[in-house]
Amino acid sequence: MQYFPLFVDTAKLKVLLVGAGEVASRKLTLLARTEAEIVVIANDISDEVAQWADQGRIKLIHRSVLSTDIQGVDLVYLATADEKLNAELANVADGLGIWVNVVDSPSLCRFITPSIIDRGRLQIAISTAGAAPVFARELRARLESWLPQSLSPLFDFVASKRKDVQQRLPDFKQRKLFWEQFFKANGDKFDIDTSVHYESGFDNLSINGEILLIDTETQAVLLPIAALPLMQKLDFIFCSDELPFTLNEFIRRDAERGGLPSFSELSKRYEAGQRSLIYADKERVNQFKAYFPMAKHLKAGEI
Repeated sequence: MQYFPLFVDTAKLKVLLVGAGEVASRKLTLLARTEAEIVVIANDISDEVAQWADQGRIKLIHRSVLSTDIQGVDLVYLATADEKLNAELANVADGLGIWVNVVDSPSLCRFITPSIIDRGRLQIAISTAGAAPVFARELRARLESWLPQSLSPLFDFVASKRKDVQQRLPDFKQRKLFWEQFFKANGDKFDIDTSVHYESGFDNLSINGEILLIDTETQAVLLPIAALPLMQKLDFIFCSDELPFTLNEFIRRDAERGGLPSFSELSKRYEAGQRSLIYADKERVNQFKAYFPMAKHLKAGEI
């Protein structure tokens, strides 16, 4: 993984954008939606950039950039048409330990800006590490059509209710179950029924445990799509060997890991409402299946 994705709090971020042409304007359109303090330095100013300055959203400095300008900032975007100048300023930023992005020059970048889907509190970033930006845009278009705009007010509603849920449900497992039931009932809508689903979510907060079984001969990529949501809800992963990379990617990263449990230990976890996965050879999986007939044996193409 060459580029590690991060979501940065922009409330105290100071960003310097060098250049104010068409390319810089596209960057500024995205940056202006954040809470960052933005300074733009350029000789030639496009109408779009001038409008941001007129609105008071950015500080605009109308002159040539100096190497001393790259001080006291957190991020630098270089979007001038002068490749030599961009490279010189990128070196200055590197020397000062400031993260820099040089438009259309990945080799000079300390970071890159991904393709972003914005649904208020829900943010999705897509990157191909600069290899195929056209594909990233295509994927973004697909996701944009799939994710409704109602997600923005929905997550504002959810954020406003988090303290209420914590007070009414002190136990973490109950809160987790509450939100699962709420989203299952409400989906991705935000309408007059959302508050009804919220209050209904506090009813019947009891959970049955779940046991998933996967044998070592089953390839993770052949598992049915319906298996993925089940694996995202797991609390414990039990395996005799290390999980294959692909299978591990399907599972919550904060799920606990351990060696194969005894039947009695797994039974106690099931009765306590915990969700477990057993990953072992076929013979061992068949033993667990015989002892726990309610377990779901995940196979290629079926559950």
